[in-house]
Amino acid sequence: MTTLTRELVRRLPKAELHCHLDGSLRASTLLELGREQGVTMPASSPEALAHHMWVRDARHLEDYLTRFEITLAVLQRADALERVTWELLEDAHADGVRYIEIRYCPALSLRGGLTLDEIVAAPRRAMERATTAFGIRSGLIICSLRHLPPATSMDLSRLAVAHAGRGVVGFDLAGGEAGNPAAPHAAAFRHALDHGIGCTCHAGEGTGPESVREAIYACGAQRIGHGTRSGEDPRLLDEIAERGIVLEACLTSNVQTHAAAGYDSHPARQWLDRGVKFTLNTDNRLMSCTTLTDEYMHAVTSLGFNLDDVCRVARYGFEGAFLPDRERRALVAEADAAIAAFRRDAGAAA
Repeated sequence: MTTLTRELVRRLPKAELHCHLDGSLRASTLLELGREQGVTMPASSPEALAHHMWVRDARHLEDYLTRFEITLAVLQRADALERVTWELLEDAHADGVRYIEIRYCPALSLRGGLTLDEIVAAPRRAMERATTAFGIRSGLIICSLRHLPPATSMDLSRLAVAHAGRGVVGFDLAGGEAGNPAAPHAAAFRHALDHGIGCTCHAGEGTGPESVREAIYACGAQRIGHGTRSGEDPRLLDEIAERGIVLEACLTSNVQTHAAAGYDSHPARQWLDRGVKFTLNTDNRLMSCTTLTDEYMHAVTSLGFNLDDVCRVARYGFEGAFLPDRERRALVAEADAAIAAFRRDAGAAA
């Protein structure tokens, strides 16, 4: 039997589908950008700032989200957006990630005079450079937020469509769920879907399975961000499995926001056993003080995932990519070959 060490799991070929750009800055970079831009930070050293940004005291999802005002304060310039995207891709590559979808809300970076198109172009430049430098593939998911007017969501959906084929692969609705239903934003989802843009929606994190149903049936979401509480309605979980809807699990942030009581009680084990497709993701590397290797290791140590399990979940990540069919099939074929080689090496090392 293969023992899944941290180094072995780091080498597992992985895809990440749920990673927020404004939640995944390096603390050292956040501090430098603050100094360059005249933005006061709540700590004066990278170590102290990382400790401050690590959310350990949230009462709920909305509490967790308050840290983002600090990072967004320095993401109002194109050079900053390009830099943090490059560094995230560099970190992901070192973490064994072969494909990653990075999400953010361009409407939150308008304070410095950038246009929405410029806010999309900056991360894309970093993505192109990272593909050449590291071989990592990536896509952008344009987020709207539940508390924003539906008209803003439509503007962001149109932005995603305008940049389809030029780095943007998806559309998402994020933000606090409580008191902010997804249905009023349904037209934005329909516009994206009608133009071939993949759609995901944060749901079942801050509220229950009714939020997941709304995301799927009112908005047409093909993936669900988190979906942690989906299993409170067993019939819904069966429907998710039958339809092949991918849940984007984020173990650490779910524990932080109390969507899950602890790692050992997270429903990912139940999902695996019931044939529900899901991926493991960091959500926010800075606020959750995590890496994708950490997330897989939590599944190993707290949920009993073995070699077959982690390879299966890794493949779900590539299968769930928001790419044109031909590109996704090619990506999955490459992943299958890489995972098969990984299994051989893991078996030889056992």
